[in-house]
Amino acid sequence: MSLIKETENYLTKVINSLGYQVDSVKLEKSKMPEYGQYQINVAMQFAKRYGKNPRDIAEDIVASFDSRFINVNIQGPGFINVTFDNEVLTNYLNKCIDDFSNFVDKSENKRKIVLDYGGANIAKELHVGHLRCNIGEAIRRLIKVFGDESIGDVHWGDWGTPIGLVIREIQELYPDLPYFDESYTGEYPSVSPVTNDDLGVIYPRASLRKKEDEKYAEEAREMTLKFQKGVPGIRALWQHIVNVSKTDCQAVYDYLNCHFDYSYGESDADPFSKPVIDFLNKQGATEMSNGILIMHVANEDDKKEMPPLLLKKSDGAVLYDTTDLATIMQRMQDFTPDAIWYFADERQSLHFEQIFRGSYKSGLVPETVELKFNGFGTINGPDGKPFKTRDGGVMSLKGLIKLVYDKIEPKIKEDITGEERAVIANKLTVATLKYADLLPSRKTDYIFDIDKFTSFEGKTGIYAVYTATRMKSLLNKVGSNNVSIKSVPNQDVLDILVKLTELTKVLNASYSEVSTSYICEFIYELCSLYNKFYANNNIANEENADTKETFIAVTKLAYNTLSNLLDILGIEIVDKM
Repeated sequence: MSLIKETENYLTKVINSLGYQVDSVKLEKSKMPEYGQYQINVAMQFAKRYGKNPRDIAEDIVASFDSRFINVNIQGPGFINVTFDNEVLTNYLNKCIDDFSNFVDKSENKRKIVLDYGGANIAKELHVGHLRCNIGEAIRRLIKVFGDESIGDVHWGDWGTPIGLVIREIQELYPDLPYFDESYTGEYPSVSPVTNDDLGVIYPRASLRKKEDEKYAEEAREMTLKFQKGVPGIRALWQHIVNVSKTDCQAVYDYLNCHFDYSYGESDADPFSKPVIDFLNKQGATEMSNGILIMHVANEDDKKEMPPLLLKKSDGAVLYDTTDLATIMQRMQDFTPDAIWYFADERQSLHFEQIFRGSYKSGLVPETVELKFNGFGTINGPDGKPFKTRDGGVMSLKGLIKLVYDKIEPKIKEDITGEERAVIANKLTVATLKYADLLPSRKTDYIFDIDKFTSFEGKTGIYAVYTATRMKSLLNKVGSNNVSIKSVPNQDVLDILVKLTELTKVLNASYSEVSTSYICEFIYELCSLYNKFYANNNIANEENADTKETFIAVTKLAYNTLSNLLDILGIEIVDKM
C-alpha cells in the first residue's frame, strides 16, 4: 500500500473517531508548500453539517494526530497543512527502491478491459495521426501496473470501401489478372500482384477518381460488396492487399513499441453481422427507412440531434454501424469484458455515442459493462494546421519518423558509430515521438514542433532518457547493491523524496482520467529535481559514508522509478547517447 493511501486510511479513522462521519479523506498536495507538504480540507465541509466553526473542527482533528506529521498548522478558515516526518518518508521510500509496486494502489476489484486502438485502414499508408496509437498502448501498460487485465486489439479497417477502390484501380491497371475472370477455376497466385509501395500510389489515385467519377465510385462499391460476399477472385485479391498492407503497418507499430494482443479487423466481425441484426430485430429495435434498416437511439431529453444507427442496405450490404455492433457482440462472446475502451479522433464522439446507446438500449451489452470513448486531438504542423509535407500532401507517419530521426542522429556523440549508433538514434526517435504525443492533454490538438521536441532540455523524451542514462552511468560507476536512504542531508534530497510521494496520485489520476499527461509532467519534474541534485552534490566523492549511501540510494530510487514510468509510455532507455 502506498504512503498516501495508508495515510488517508489513518486520517479517515482518526476523523471518524472524533464523531465526524466521513467515508474517506483525501490528502491533497499543498497549494502553499511553505506551510506544508500536504493539505487536508475536510473541516469546511463538516462546519454546516455539525454547526461548528471549521477552525474549531480543524483544531480537534490536529490534536489527535500521531507523530507521523511535523509542522502541523491551520491556515485560513480551516485548511490543515501537514509535513511528513523524515523518518516516515525514508522508511516508505526505502521499500520503493527495488519495488515500484509500492507506489501503486492496485485495483481492489479486478477488471478485464478490452482496448480498441490503432485502427489503421488497410491499403492506405499510416498517416501522422496514427502516431496517437501511443495513447492506447500507454494505457494498456498502465492497466497492467494496476493489476487489471488488458486486451489490446488493433482493429484494422479491412472491410470497407477503401479496399474496394484499390481493387477497382488494380482492375484498371491489370485487367488480365485472373482475379477478375469469373470463369477462372485454377489456383490464384500466392504472391500479391501489388506491393505496399504500389498501394501508396494506387489508393490516392483511386480516391481522387472516386470524387470526380460517380460511375467509378459505384464500381468500387460493387467491388467492396463482392469481397464482402466472398466472390472467389475478388476475395483472394482482397486477402493479398490485406496481407501486404498489414505487414507494413505492423512494422511501423512495432517500431513505435505499440503492441496488440489481437490483430483483429472489421472482417473478423463480419460473421457476427447477421447475428447482431437478427438480435436487434428480435428485440424490436429496428425499422425500415428509405430502404435502409435503422435503429433509433435518440432520447426524449436529448438537447442535440441524435441520428439513428444505419444497419443494412436493401442490397444486403452492411454498414459501418453494423460492423461496430458486430465487433461488440464478438468481444462480449470472446472475452466477457468488464469494459471496452475505444481510442479514436475526438471528432468520432457522436458515432460512438450512437453505438453505445444502441448496445445498451437493445440489451446487447448489460449496463454493468462500461463502454467508453477516449477521444484525442489532432497533430498539427508549426502553422497550427494539419501536418503536411513540403509539397502540401498528408504527412505519413513514416515521413514524420524520418524527419525526427534525421534531426536526432547528428546530436549523438561522434564516438558512437555503426549499428550501435543507429540503434540509439532509433530509440531516441521513438522517445521523442512518444513523449511529445503523450504530454498534451488527451483531447487537445497539439503542434508537433520538431526543434522543440528534439531538444536535450525541457519537456522532451530525449531529456528524460538523457537523465535516466546519467543515473544509470553513475550507478554503474559507484555500485548500488543493498543501499538505503540513511537520512535527509539536504533540501535537494528532500525535494526528490517529497516529489516521489506524489507519484501515487499521479498514477491514480492517469488511470481514472485515461490520460498520460500527468505521467509526462511528473517525469519532467522528477528529472529536473534529480539534475539539480546531481549538479549540487558530488555524489561519487562524498566523504561521509551515510550521506554517500543516501545519495546513491536516492539515485537508484529515482532511476528505477523513472525507468518504470518511461516503460509505461513505451520508451526505452539507452546506455549512452
